[in-house]
Amino acid sequence: MSQSYDLVVKNGRIVTPQGVVIGDLGVIGETIAEIGPALSGRVEFDATGKFVVPGGVDPHAHIEQMSGMGLMNADTFETATRSAAMGGTTSLISFAAQAEAQRISDALIDYSARAARGAMIDHAFHMIVRETDVPNFDHDITTAITAGHRSIKVFTTYNIKLTDAQILHTLRQARAAGALVCVHAENDAIIADAKAALIAAGKTAPHHHAASHPRMAEIEAVDRICRFAEYLETPVMVFHISTREGAEAIRAARKRGAPVWAETCPHYLFMTEDILHQDGLEGAKFMCSPPQRTEDDQAALWEALADGTLQLVSSDHAPYRYDETGKLSAGPDARFDQIANGLPGLETRLPLMFDAMVSKGKGGPEAFAHITSTRAAEIYGLEKKGRLAVGMDADITIWDPDASVTYTGNDLHDNVGYNPWAGRNIKGWPTDVWLRGRNIVVNGTFDAMPGSGKWIDRPQRPQMKG
Repeated sequence: MSQSYDLVVKNGRIVTPQGVVIGDLGVIGETIAEIGPALSGRVEFDATGKFVVPGGVDPHAHIEQMSGMGLMNADTFETATRSAAMGGTTSLISFAAQAEAQRISDALIDYSARAARGAMIDHAFHMIVRETDVPNFDHDITTAITAGHRSIKVFTTYNIKLTDAQILHTLRQARAAGALVCVHAENDAIIADAKAALIAAGKTAPHHHAASHPRMAEIEAVDRICRFAEYLETPVMVFHISTREGAEAIRAARKRGAPVWAETCPHYLFMTEDILHQDGLEGAKFMCSPPQRTEDDQAALWEALADGTLQLVSSDHAPYRYDETGKLSAGPDARFDQIANGLPGLETRLPLMFDAMVSKGKGGPEAFAHITSTRAAEIYGLEKKGRLAVGMDADITIWDPDASVTYTGNDLHDNVGYNPWAGRNIKGWPTDVWLRGRNIVVNGTFDAMPGSGKWIDRPQRPQMKG
């Protein structure tokens, strides 16, 4: 007598790490139980002609977080995770940001409570370290890591930057306890110098933001962080690579054997700095740091994804409304340096990448799943996420490769109020999403309750190579 499953996704193009399999996927409870032919279940979903892909893993999202400028971003865990699910993402890693003079342990308590209240997909945290000289820092960071919070973020710029000595100290603590350190790598002095010169010359419009973050700021800081990782043999993830030279610095470091990984984001793959040239302050909608670069940089980033120099594409979801609560908080005459940086991206990351990689052939469905889900789960220690395989969480997204959608001005499910990709046509669309076997997006309609997402324990130390 054949096994009966709680859910069977039938006749789909199932994207596994071993390749695309035409067949059925059976789920018992929250877990994938079998992939094979002619399965039967209590609930059956016909995926004929559709791609069956692991739910997306987005390892870089800012949610219910105060910016360095003292501005709360637009999304709660409820609105952000709803938006993520509608875009095919079932797991994310956001930030537990240490406030000034705050203990890391208290920051984790605070953000964990926010997520428990609202998150509707599964989630973990990177701990943002802005100070290392608070009481019990070494004890608290070690305790948090061993409790399953196995990633830390540090900055080399802005008013939350660490000194080189503090970064090295944090790297040592991470290595001893078994954590990955993620870095926003730009040279603070170069940015400060460029910004001051632009303001002195009266060049203060949003499009001058790009010139205020010279590419050399990224190049220098990325190379420096790679050397730190190499010196201490401590694993590092360099966030949001935007330049050809930044990618080349990562490539060179990995060839030397440095334990370094790196990511990029859709706005670096599909936008150039020309997007900032808009009427009035409209360009503020597209401001992010590092800024968008050039078509040559885009080509270099795609090359780096293809050859494994860059492992991931994250959203770097950093949501601010285009009004007085967000981008325009400094008023109608705001200079570029008074405007919050960041774009919404949780909902658009996967459709943009599916369109490019599957519909337009920049890699295919296996590479799409690897870059947007599998590799992130592996690197960050989300042990039951990121793959369609027996024993894994039943986090499943159905993609209709024939669907064609054109983004409009305010069609996302977050709380940002605008879509930075308005006017862009997407081929291929996520229609249905399951989180641990529960159907949370049903034919394009969201169906989950606040707080139904779970915190993801990460007991595994990050791998040092690969």
